[in-house]
Amino acid sequence: MNAPARRFDVTLAGDIDLDVLLYGLPEELPLERELLASGMAIRVGGSAAITAHNLAALGNSVGFITATANDGFGALCRDELARAGVDLSRCIAVDNDQTGVTVHLQHNALRHMFTYAGTTFALSLEKLDLGYLADTRHFHMSSYYLQKALTPRIPDLFAQLKQADVTISLDPNDDPDSKWGRGILDALAYVDVLLPNEREACLLAGEDDLGRAIAMLRERVPLLVVKHGAAGASAYSGSGSWHVPARKVEVVDAIGAGDSFNAGFLHAWLRGWPLEQALGYANVTGGWSTTTSGGTAAFRDPHQLEALEAEWSRELGSAVP
Repeated sequence: MNAPARRFDVTLAGDIDLDVLLYGLPEELPLERELLASGMAIRVGGSAAITAHNLAALGNSVGFITATANDGFGALCRDELARAGVDLSRCIAVDNDQTGVTVHLQHNALRHMFTYAGTTFALSLEKLDLGYLADTRHFHMSSYYLQKALTPRIPDLFAQLKQADVTISLDPNDDPDSKWGRGILDALAYVDVLLPNEREACLLAGEDDLGRAIAMLRERVPLLVVKHGAAGASAYSGSGSWHVPARKVEVVDAIGAGDSFNAGFLHAWLRGWPLEQALGYANVTGGWSTTTSGGTAAFRDPHQLEALEAEWSRELGSAVP
């Protein structure tokens, strides 16, 4: 007897905020000076929100639980996600706080980031609809350390989702407190796909050397995917390893590039693509996101998405699976 179909391809629980991007500012920021930016943009932000948006834009059915405030910034973020097709029916309303904001000061390839977390800290395990999150093929978690109320209970969340036969991926992102608590190792016991960048891999493993960090982490998860930025990405599963270089693109900014990589990789992995092919597609979606401002703008135009799929099909020499 076949198992009943799940409502979603991917569910997520996590952060949402408004990204305010300022371009052309100097790297040295003197006090008491009015510094003029050469450009600006306002985009939906938060690692989980960007990943949810771009997964939906790529054609996946996506359910997302986040804590949101009833303010103008929150409405803007929810509207953009809804237009992409993300289901927000189980979002948690927070009346006594504001939507978080991250201000990005872009300096060529580097940036300053300043974040007011806002409602991000209000998300807790007790507020999540676990039946909703489990009605899926796959669950993705971002920003492990940022969600202060939820972080200590993430291993419990993962354990309950595993009981529902849900596969799980995790992108740890940064720890704003720079503590890198070892409780995350308990969560890794339930993770099918771990998606750190090089720095995060070293900090998770407690190793200065990337090679030793990879050796430690690949023993803990079935599939380790390490993002190397402009150098591409690598995957490790069992005794096998794969590396795919990135394509060169004209970069506007790298905000959300890792989340866009995650969306592309999960899109491919959930469809059973070979790992080398999934890495290549993820490099494309991650790189593509950098060609416009913020993490979601490149995924808004359906005609551009069709062109992306067509280009990828031509590169493979066959139709995208």
